[in-house]
Amino acid sequence: MTDALPQPVVSVAYHSGFGHTAVLAEAVRDGAADAGATVHLVKVDEMTDAEWAQLDASDAIVFGSPTYMGTASAAFHAFAQQTSGRWADRAWQDKIAAGFTNSASKSGDKLATLQYFSLLGAQHGMHWVGLGLLPGWNSSVASENDLNRLGFFLGAAAQSNADQGTEGVHKADILTAEHLGTRVAEAARVALAGRAAL
Repeated sequence: MTDALPQPVVSVAYHSGFGHTAVLAEAVRDGAADAGATVHLVKVDEMTDAEWAQLDASDAIVFGSPTYMGTASAAFHAFAQQTSGRWADRAWQDKIAAGFTNSASKSGDKLATLQYFSLLGAQHGMHWVGLGLLPGWNSSVASENDLNRLGFFLGAAAQSNADQGTEGVHKADILTAEHLGTRVAEAARVALAGRAAL
C-alpha cells in the first residue's frame, strides 16, 4: 500500500560546526530515503539560489544545528533570518517540519534549540513532527544504546564528547536521527495523499 502513496521530497537544512551534526543530518537523510522519500542535504551556511528553490519545492524541511550557548549556531540563525521573505509570502505554509541537534553535554540546553526550530516552523505555518518515541535509558534495565537515550520528545537530540571527532557520535543517537527521518517522510507522504484526495 505504501508504494501507491505519493513520494515526498524532504530537505535537511543544517549547519555543522565540527562534523557531528553532519553525521546526524546524513542519518535523517538515510531514514527518510529508506521510507521512500527523495532527500536533499542542504548546508545552510553555503546556500545557493538553487538550494533555496529546493527548499521551496520540498514537502518537508528538517532543521539541524549544533547547540551553542543554549541555541542554534550563528550560521543557522543567519539562515533563519534570511527566510523572512518566504515567511511573508507563506512559501513554506503547510510543509512538514522537524528538527535535530547535538551538543557535548547530555542536556546541554538542547531543548532550547529544538524549541527554536519548532517556533521557526510555526512562524512559517508548517506542521511540526516530533520524535514519537518514549524515552530510553531511564530504568535499571535500560541501556545507553536505546533509541532516544537522552529522553527528548520535540526532536532528535544527540551528545558527542567534546574531545572526539565524528567517530564519537553515539550509534543510538544516529539511529534516533534515522527514526526521525522516517517519521518525517511518512508524515509528508500522508499529507500529500490527503491533499491529493481533496
